[in-house]
Formats: sequence, C-alpha cells, structure tokens
Amino acid sequence: MIITSNIAEQETVLSAAKAMCAAARTAPKTKGIDRIDSMVVTGEEKDALADKMDQLADELSMGFFHRDANNVRASQAVVLIGCVSAVNGLNEACQFCGFENCKATTEAGGRCFFNTVDLGIAVGSAVSIAADYHIDNRIMFSVGRTAMEMKLMGDKICQILGIPLSVSGKSPFFDRTK
Repeated sequence: MIITSNIAEQETVLSAAKAMCAAARTAPKTKGIDRIDSMVVTGEEKDALADKMDQLADELSMGFFHRDANNVRASQAVVLIGCVSAVNGLNEACQFCGFENCKATTEAGGRCFFNTVDLGIAVGSAVSIAADYHIDNRIMFSVGRTAMEMKLMGDKICQILGIPLSVSGKSPFFDRTK
C-alpha cells in the first residue's frame, strides 16, 4: 500500500481535529459543569463559512475578516468550540460578569464569566493537541463570530471560537497582513 502525502496529511488533520474536540470535552470546567460543545467543519461547509466571513467583513466594517476568510480557505479543517449560555449560581459572591447576581445577568442577556473562562480553557486544551500533531493553527474570533451568525452550532451556543487547521509547506497563519 502507498499512501501519498496529501492523503496522509488530510487524514492527520481530521484525526487531530477529532482529538481536539475530545480535549475540549475533557478540559476542566467550573464546578464540574460541562457547557462546552465542539464540531469539525470541512469541505463545502468550510468554504461556505469563509464566504460568509467575507460578507460579514463588509457588513461589519471588519476588514480582517477577509484575511481570516482566506486563512479558512487555505485550511483543511476548522474546529469550532462554543459554550452554552447559562449561569453558575454564584450570585452576589461573584459579580465577575458585571451584574449584581445571576438573575440580573440572565435578565439582561449577559454572559456568565465562568462560561467564558471554561471556553478559554477548552480552546487551550484543543490547540495543545494541534501542537502535538504539528498542525498549524490559529484561534480566531472572526471564525467564531461568523459561525454564530450562521448558527452552525445551534441556538443554545452563546460564544464560539474557531480554529482553522493547516498542513502545508508554510503556515498560512504566519506573516499575515492587515
């Protein structure tokens, strides 16, 4: 059997992406409550994500979305990691979200500080897996913002970060302009 580098690289990217989802799932969470979800986007869906990023770049006057859309196109896969909107019930003892208590946060449509922390920890765990596989990657708000707009992860997810993955002779995430 002969496996060409293109096939080996694509299969490795997908293996890494799946392992990244597992790492996000098993990452430590506040009070042991899991509100993290993840998915892998490839092929036509990945290209549609990049196209929508270009559209949002103009609508939101965020030119860097164009640059990031090109990075998505140059990637073999994108891992999305998001969190469900919910409060952790620490109420007046916390106030890290900027509100008096969890009820005030919920009523104002605010976001629980701890869910954002959990998202960050999950993303950190995921990109450590990409590093172990020697897969070029970059954490991108723009990808997550676009995935939110497209509702790729459903209605219950309130924050998403995207991580494009690339295997090529030179990382598309290095020497970026704009």
